[in-house]
Amino acid sequence: MSFAVIQTGGKQYKVKSGEILKIEKLPNSNPDTKIEFKEILAYGDDKLIEIGAPTVQGAKVEANLIKNSKNRTVLIFKKRRRQNSRRKNGHRQEYSMIKIDKIFSKDGKVLSEAEKISKPSKKKEEPKKEANK
Repeated sequence: MSFAVIQTGGKQYKVKSGEILKIEKLPNSNPDTKIEFKEILAYGDDKLIEIGAPTVQGAKVEANLIKNSKNRTVLIFKKRRRQNSRRKNGHRQEYSMIKIDKIFSKDGKVLSEAEKISKPSKKKEEPKKEANK
């Protein structure tokens, strides 16, 4: 199974094709759009690993943006004892949820690709007739 190490939002992520992960919110991004990550630090599989210095030129990872949202609230509570001083604050960090589609090597060859999941068609189920006893 091929993997890649990408850098986005000041963090590094080891990703595989078909994987869903939460990253820092991407600016000017809409759901159901394609995103390309060009800052690839390393990629490879079980046999061969290509490491960049600091990045691998020509390698890229394509992803699909699923949604932009906010995390759960983190409460910040500060209290100074015996001073009747307290402060309560909250924070919700924004994130983007992405699904990794393809990993490309430095020469443009596709290393791995996510399987396409087809949505099942809606079939009308006929109500079952019960026999009266």
